[in-house]
Amino acid sequence: MKKLLICLMASALVLGAGITVNAKTMKLAMDADPVSLDPHVQLSGGMLQYSHMVFDSLIRWNKDMGFEARLAEKWERTDDLTMRFFLKKGVKFHSGNPFTAEDVKWTLERLKKSQDFKGLFEPFEGAAVVDDYTVDIKSKKPYALLLNMATYIFPMDRKFYSGTDENGQPKDAIVKVGPSFALQNESGTGKYKVTYREQGVKTVFTKFAEYWDTASPGNVDEIILTPIKNDATRVAALLSGDVDFIMPVPPQDYERIRGDAASQLVTMSGSRVITLQLNQKRREEFKDRRVRMAMVYAINNEGIVEKIMKGTASVAAQQAPKGFDGYKESLLPRYDLEKARQMMKEAGYEKGFECTMISPNNRYVNDEKIAEAAVSMLSKINIKVNLKTMPKAQYWDQFDAQVADIQLIGWHPDTEDSANYTEFLLMCPNKETGYGQYNSGNYCNPEVDNLILASQTETDLTKRREILQKVEQILYDDAAFIPFHWQNLSWAGKKNLKIEAIVNVQNFPYFGDLVME
Repeated sequence: MKKLLICLMASALVLGAGITVNAKTMKLAMDADPVSLDPHVQLSGGMLQYSHMVFDSLIRWNKDMGFEARLAEKWERTDDLTMRFFLKKGVKFHSGNPFTAEDVKWTLERLKKSQDFKGLFEPFEGAAVVDDYTVDIKSKKPYALLLNMATYIFPMDRKFYSGTDENGQPKDAIVKVGPSFALQNESGTGKYKVTYREQGVKTVFTKFAEYWDTASPGNVDEIILTPIKNDATRVAALLSGDVDFIMPVPPQDYERIRGDAASQLVTMSGSRVITLQLNQKRREEFKDRRVRMAMVYAINNEGIVEKIMKGTASVAAQQAPKGFDGYKESLLPRYDLEKARQMMKEAGYEKGFECTMISPNNRYVNDEKIAEAAVSMLSKINIKVNLKTMPKAQYWDQFDAQVADIQLIGWHPDTEDSANYTEFLLMCPNKETGYGQYNSGNYCNPEVDNLILASQTETDLTKRREILQKVEQILYDDAAFIPFHWQNLSWAGKKNLKIEAIVNVQNFPYFGDLVME
């Protein structure tokens, strides 16, 4: 991949960005960098974090789990199917093009084409432009989560992405693997422009001189992102002063950071569930509920939380954590090795079998260690698992290709709703609708699908909660997946950073609002 050499000369960068000699630069280290500059190429935490820096959403979540205005100043429901958004005037894209309602419409149409996002946006009919600064977003049926979904709409510059590139390829092409215009070029309305990028090495985000949000308290002019996969190396970089901010923080280093006079640690309970998916198309054994159940019983997820996560996670037995509509208090972890062995015997697999598994080694906190622990635990019921781990940058292509019998995945529902877990992880895979996009287990239960679709249009919140709890019960009884835990969130940085003000349960720190003293 070519490096982005927009900043050919340091002086040109300083002058072009309007940054003074007193500019504040924040050095950021994450476990990986964005896989692309195209916000629609992958639905992942890393890409959504990138979107909040370079683009702006119509609205976004606030600390109290409500909505706050961004590119939309206000909104109102005009009928059961329509939400009208009134847009900010005078906003410019990084290209200099003006932001209008046409860009919102164009972006929504592109989201509906994205393999990763189309499932989220399947309930939407589309957008209708009322005037330059008013747009109606319409759903096919009454939809309880329309505002939640507006947090995913980061308007793109339709003029910038129109036409063809130097290779004759459409500039708006969404390409997961291989070159594309949007892979290496961006034009958002966000506070930061990408002024240098070397995949896997360094990305430089520079303040856009004409950024619209002049009321933001944020005073960081430049962010230099260096991906550091190794946990210990990332922490060492913070403690030595080589970087100012790191995410995530490995649990084993919490106390070390707390004990450093120059650093601070911020933690928060999270809703990202870590799971294993069992591919029923690849393995006949996984079609047997008794085998799946035996594997669930064989996994000591309480032990993993205690020993590997050092108590910095919450043991899970279902997808949705407490506080979500689908959460059922009666669904408890069920580690029981004797019961696991008995179920393997009942299924005719007392002697076990051999299978394959893949896991990332830098995407989730202690992901490789969790995978290794699972391999050891499954061996106790005579399932020999051949594990292969790899960096996040390589993992998702392998995950999508379903190269292994067992695949590890974590999921945080950025709609902050229980149905989102199932829509992506456990609905019957459907390339046309996008449902089940990350269901590498190929689990398929029509009753579950029907209940999730019903939840989308149920506006009675009590009835909707009952539907989602029924879904969790079915998945629990069916051993549809192997749950580990809900991962806690953690960030650390120098004490001159006002970190508490910008972090949230979505794990997208609003770096544009970061104050650096």
